[in-house]
Amino acid sequence: MKQWLLAGCLLIGGVLTAQRQTNLSRSELGIMVGGTYYIGDLNSMHYKNTHLAGGLLFRYNIHSRLTWRSNFTYGFIEADDADSKKDLLKNRNLSFQTKLFELGSGVEFSYFPFQVGHDRYKGTAYLLAEIALVRINPTTNYNGDKVELQPLGTEGQGTSLSDKSNYSLTQLAFPLGVGFRVSIGKRATFGMEYGIRFLFTDYLDDVSSYRFADETVLAAENGPIAADLSNRSLDGSRFGRRGNTASRDWYAFSGATLTFSLGNPENCHFKTR
Repeated sequence: MKQWLLAGCLLIGGVLTAQRQTNLSRSELGIMVGGTYYIGDLNSMHYKNTHLAGGLLFRYNIHSRLTWRSNFTYGFIEADDADSKKDLLKNRNLSFQTKLFELGSGVEFSYFPFQVGHDRYKGTAYLLAEIALVRINPTTNYNGDKVELQPLGTEGQGTSLSDKSNYSLTQLAFPLGVGFRVSIGKRATFGMEYGIRFLFTDYLDDVSSYRFADETVLAAENGPIAADLSNRSLDGSRFGRRGNTASRDWYAFSGATLTFSLGNPENCHFKTR
């Protein structure tokens, strides 16, 4: 909770700072619309299971090549071993889905000088670097019901099988991306963007450990549902591979942006060098 309060203060503080500097003409507010997908233990293919995503975007143009921005993004990701072409993964039989609530803030570095509505500086490519907080909650379908996975400790978290506690549902992420944007008229911009969100967890999909936990101990300490969802192998093997501890999970957002100047851009004069 403290992390979300801090992020909210940063977002509000940045907006107030922009306003204090008299420069609504440097500020933009708009929307993002696109898709999200995930790469991790249950999926290694880009754009597979892409789902609709969207959010709000605020920009403050510090000068013609540097923009501070904040954004709130909502997305959804999922993966299912049943969709895999590999028999080994089909037999593992794991699946998950989660909503994503992301609050990020960072900077855009423009390749060319850019100013909203300027006759000469009409468009640019840019690089994006942010820090974000992400709220996740992996679930799966079990006997027709949607079950939250984190409280179950499916890899022995919180039991004598592991020295780990249950992972946090609020995670830190580092969005990195590329994009471009162009002026449309005197007070609006349109852009396209692709960004990867690197996480500090391997439990976006609730899967990390290389081997299955001992089902007998897990059932005794975390309950029978935890044991059932820890190992869903079709062949019932207790010695198959569950995940990969060597790599972290991440997800991506790609889509379009549309922003509008909060003031008159003609009142804003940037240095272009």
